[in-house]
Amino acid sequence: MSVLVFADSSEGKFKKSALEVVSYGKKVAEQLNTNVVALTINTTDASELYTYGAEKVISVTNDALNTFNAKQYAAVIIEAAKIQSATVVVIDSSTDGMYLAPIVAAKLDAGYASNTVALPSSTSPFTVKRKAFSNKAFSNTVITSEIKVIGLAKNSYGFHENAVAGVSETLDVTVAESGVVSEKIDKISDKVTIADADIVVSAGRGLKGPENWGMIEELADVLGAATACSKPVSDLGWRPHGEHVGQTGKPVASNLYIAIGISGAIQHLAGVNASKVKVVINTDPEAPFFKAADYGIVGDAFEVVPKLIEKLKAFKAS
Repeated sequence: MSVLVFADSSEGKFKKSALEVVSYGKKVAEQLNTNVVALTINTTDASELYTYGAEKVISVTNDALNTFNAKQYAAVIIEAAKIQSATVVVIDSSTDGMYLAPIVAAKLDAGYASNTVALPSSTSPFTVKRKAFSNKAFSNTVITSEIKVIGLAKNSYGFHENAVAGVSETLDVTVAESGVVSEKIDKISDKVTIADADIVVSAGRGLKGPENWGMIEELADVLGAATACSKPVSDLGWRPHGEHVGQTGKPVASNLYIAIGISGAIQHLAGVNASKVKVVINTDPEAPFFKAADYGIVGDAFEVVPKLIEKLKAFKAS
């Protein structure tokens, strides 16, 4: 019996979510009086996971897995789970994770609790707290199957150092043909991604046009943040679709979310509501976003944002 966690990575480096699932898996393993095993795919150095409690790291290296494919990745996780006799499998709730987890659960005949936000309140029966109704409520879900799959919501548990003297193993896998061919993959380099960002600066149609996005990028650069946008902005072609956040885009669970010129449609709020602190800048005091905001500024973004940048630069300089 063990707890298996999938430590996701990008270009050989672990995502922040990987450290979070390992930290979470370690505590679940302690609750179950067993050990935690981390599975990695095409990483260069897995030793970082020992710092967060991984007692064993299983490394899979295969060029066929350089590009994410849910069925192929799920097959690797399933094989590792069977070898390790895992009774709990922990996967993050990123976009990729939410493709992966249902496949893993179905193949292992396991119950699946997505968007889990806390450690099990009970292990008999196995009960976890989850986000529900587009982050507006919580539910306590009981998983009765022998094997459980947990989708851990981003930034819900955090990552906590719990250093152990871990061991490493390699696992050779045969990767079946997926039938999908990737002809081109565009990646943004030297920028913080929305998935890993602690701070996200997002803007909407209140910016009036793509030519005004320079101040958004400058604010993000000063804060070390990722840039994002509302759905209408990406639909208009002002910004890449990869920056579209909300219920129909990428979910955001950052520590700080700054919304500039975004009115706050229900679909947008549902996708960013998990962020811990929300700051809104809008000229309309009746904008729906103000009801969900922790801090609000009623004002013209073209006046407020440059002053904010100026103050932040002065603060950092001092």
